[in-house]
Amino acid sequence: MVKSIKEIEQQAFEELEKALTSEDLESLSIKYLGRKGLVTTFLRNISKLPEKERPNAGKNANLLKTVLDKAFKKAADKLKAQKGGTDDFIDVTLPGRPMTRGHLHPITKISREISDIFVKLGFDIAEGPEVETDYYNFEALNIPKYHPARDMQDTFYISDSIVLRTHTSPTQPRVMEKTQPPVRIIAPGKVYRCDSDITHTPMFHQVEGLMVDKNVSFGDLKGILTTFIQQIFDKETSLRFRPSYFPFTEPSAEVDIRCVICKGKGCRVCSKSGWLEILGAGMVHPAVFENMGYDTDKYTGFAFGVGIERLAMLKYGIDDLRKFFENNMRFLGQF
Repeated sequence: MVKSIKEIEQQAFEELEKALTSEDLESLSIKYLGRKGLVTTFLRNISKLPEKERPNAGKNANLLKTVLDKAFKKAADKLKAQKGGTDDFIDVTLPGRPMTRGHLHPITKISREISDIFVKLGFDIAEGPEVETDYYNFEALNIPKYHPARDMQDTFYISDSIVLRTHTSPTQPRVMEKTQPPVRIIAPGKVYRCDSDITHTPMFHQVEGLMVDKNVSFGDLKGILTTFIQQIFDKETSLRFRPSYFPFTEPSAEVDIRCVICKGKGCRVCSKSGWLEILGAGMVHPAVFENMGYDTDKYTGFAFGVGIERLAMLKYGIDDLRKFFENNMRFLGQF
């Protein structure tokens, strides 16, 4: 029996010297050490030997198994280390592998486009915390406790006085309490509301705008917003202003644009009306200025807020808001 083990060992090393590729080594490993290999079969048949021969036969077989395993691994490492060898030959004439290049998310893309437009119009970019106090999110904006306007926004409350901001408007009082007019800012960022369907998500993006100075009028608001919308879409885009209500602006307006899908002819997207609601705006309420210590006889201003996802859906023809957050590479790759 010992002679058989030696024969297996001699045969294995003879074949190992002739192995030139990793495929050859893999075949040898299976032939000798696999489930039906020669060494494995030998070990399984040890029980057929006389009892006195079994210990020595098992010892030699296990020793050979270890020796062959190390020999095969050493030979594999040697093949990998050889440059220009049969196993790792590099054909330098082959074309290079293309690099996969990332790109901006559509929300990031349109956010930067919005910021660029307003920076060119002389606005600064301001930021505020996403975890906000009730004071800045509501009270400083003329929405005191128990005011019915709070029902307009489904708020995530962390405590009685701490919320996840429901709009980027809290940036307005934060900037005004530290800055004297003239003020001209936009505040893009994430906001949170308890709502989720094809046109609403619990987290979305808004950009808030504020301009305060002497003799700022509703005409200035209309001019700025018209320029902005026509830069986002095209110069043929028409706007209309409808009376509305917001507690922090007076007068207030909803701003519609001529449907970018049907060009005002009426379609499913605009509910056959030819118009799409795009943003809310108005002249800053005097109560907000009084909270900040601004002289309401001296200064006036306007504010507006627009949902960034809403703009992206219209600009790119997307019918489901949730697609922005599902990380589907086929969807995102279009942008």
